[in-house]
Amino acid sequence: MEQNLSIEEIQNFKGKYPKQLWYLFFSEMWERFSFYGMRGMLYIFMVHHLMMSDVVANLQYGATQAFVYAFTFVGGLFADKILGYRKSLFWGGILMIVGSCILAFDPKQFFFLGVSFTIIGTGFFKPNISTMVGKLYKDDDNRRDAGFSLFYAGVNLGALIGGYICIAVAKGAMLSSIIPESLRWNVAFGFAAVVMVISLLTFVRTQKSMGEIGISPLLNLEVKKRKTYEYITYIGSLAIIPIIILLVSNSEYTNLFMYIIGPCSLLYLFYEMRNFSLNENKKLLAALVFILFSVVFWAFFEQSGGSLSAFAANNLNNTVAGLRLDPNGVNNSANSFFVITFAALVGLVWFWMSKRKIEPNTVVKFGLGFLFLAGGFYVFYYTKFFADANGVTSLDLFTFGWFIITFGELCLSPIGMSAMTKLSPQKTQAVMMGMWFLASAYGQYFAGLLGANIASASENATNFEKLTVYADGYKQLAIYALIAGLILIVISPLVKKLMQEVK
Repeated sequence: MEQNLSIEEIQNFKGKYPKQLWYLFFSEMWERFSFYGMRGMLYIFMVHHLMMSDVVANLQYGATQAFVYAFTFVGGLFADKILGYRKSLFWGGILMIVGSCILAFDPKQFFFLGVSFTIIGTGFFKPNISTMVGKLYKDDDNRRDAGFSLFYAGVNLGALIGGYICIAVAKGAMLSSIIPESLRWNVAFGFAAVVMVISLLTFVRTQKSMGEIGISPLLNLEVKKRKTYEYITYIGSLAIIPIIILLVSNSEYTNLFMYIIGPCSLLYLFYEMRNFSLNENKKLLAALVFILFSVVFWAFFEQSGGSLSAFAANNLNNTVAGLRLDPNGVNNSANSFFVITFAALVGLVWFWMSKRKIEPNTVVKFGLGFLFLAGGFYVFYYTKFFADANGVTSLDLFTFGWFIITFGELCLSPIGMSAMTKLSPQKTQAVMMGMWFLASAYGQYFAGLLGANIASASENATNFEKLTVYADGYKQLAIYALIAGLILIVISPLVKKLMQEVK
């Protein structure tokens, strides 16, 4: 029976991908529909319905997303120590469903309550399903990067569908003849709840095929004691909801939180490093290099939900490749479309290069990621030369910018997730995956600050002047991304020594 499969039987699969990867692919796809659908609505909802200024909305968006990813570290910690990946994932999914239902009921009145449930739920769900992907492979399996690239395509397939549909429904660009204007935002948030149910059912129906992957690390304890630890975790995660509401609804508290969570996670990691060998600790230091540089990458990339949302709403026309499309929907989903289109291809390219022993190492891949990021933001800057007198410019060119950035993301994000599983000792893999996503939290936080800075510079300006300010800001980000990429390529031999046999 599938439920009795050993780790060895699962990992000794034939072909390019294990069948369990496809199960996790679809579960993650629907979860990301829910997450990105909701994320793509936040900025617009805060500006137009909660009546926040562009500056405040950028800061609030950055704070909200920072908390989402910061709690992945907490979720990874409890998975490693108490719940295991499976129960953590299931609990996180339940909390995300509750959060989406709350927003669907009354997004204005219960906005921060719904968002808080989603924050904690994502913290339990996201790092653990990614860690389970890594468990499908042996440590020396050169198919791992290709597997994570395929899994990442699932992430982006969900982001593509959810990122476009939810905001299009909310703004009335889709289903406007069916959904009354007064209920559009409710229905859009409701979509996030429905697809999260599908995600959870997909996982529940297929989890037996995972064998012993993701089971509780406390099976050696008596049942009563183990259940007590689990119930404390569940109750504790609910008990902190009021605190999360306070933190999320007051962005000034975000600074304090970010000052605390990062150093605490590092201190915890250094504490755990006492239990590992010198070679294992060298690998963990290499992992930290990737984590630190990813903060910079996401700070630029995540302008998508903040400043680029404002840019799309105010400064882009509604035509791409001859099709009339909502520019915010394109901003939310173009990157995902390109990831879906090219992720498997990029994964197979890495596999082909590996077979011929010409595959660049992980550090160089990271460096290439920054170079592509720089190219994309330079295209965003270049859109100002195609603007009309009203400051409205080409959605086609803007979409091409996302096309370039996509290859940067494919050089960094799935490769980074794969590296966390390869460089981390067995007992701390979920924590390290949580730290990887914690880097995204800091990226989101800094993205909000960068976006707010750009927005403040364009306050009280004409639409054409706003275009110039935003474009010049993106040019600066392109320069910084270029520098970061060159630094990574230069230091790659040093980091590779820390990684040892890991490629």
